[in-house]
Amino acid sequence: MQIRGLVLGAAVMALTVSSASATMRISEDRGGQIGRYLQAYAAVRSSGENVVVDGSCLSACTLLLGVVPRERICATQNARFGFHAAWMPDHDGRPVTSPLGTQALWNIYPASVRRWIKQHGGLSRKMIYLHGRDLNGIVASCDRSPRSQTRSARRLAPDGRPKSGVWYGLNRWREEQITSGTRPTYGDLVRRFI
Repeated sequence: MQIRGLVLGAAVMALTVSSASATMRISEDRGGQIGRYLQAYAAVRSSGENVVVDGSCLSACTLLLGVVPRERICATQNARFGFHAAWMPDHDGRPVTSPLGTQALWNIYPASVRRWIKQHGGLSRKMIYLHGRDLNGIVASCDRSPRSQTRSARRLAPDGRPKSGVWYGLNRWREEQITSGTRPTYGDLVRRFI
């Protein structure tokens, strides 16, 4: 009877861990209506799900950056975010810029994204793309080497000093997190490092 109880307990634990560490993958999302994306990302935020961006995330898809916590988002080398002003169809169905919608987008984006958008001409009818090295400091990389992670951590906190025995400590901490059923993110590692 005890063995059956242990097996049942292990199965319940496995189900709990798998749902808490679920990952949403975005690869070719062209965007759509702002409201639908806000609802979907609010559900992702409350689910605890992580998000991997592995391709284009355009238009309303970029609201991900302002709704889901930063430490639960990472981008592969294929990631590309595309930003533009919000628009609505006019009476003939042609797109017309929506100042109200554009302001709503602006208010949702975090400061680092707003700063990048300003540096690249602001939100207009023309799509601007955030990708490659420009992602550093805005979105964590899903596929970074330890050396690259160290450089990124120094960029985020230039005056920060690594703690003594940092690699041993980080690996031990990471193993403890995984053993306890928590899936540490790149952001967690950076905060622990600094």
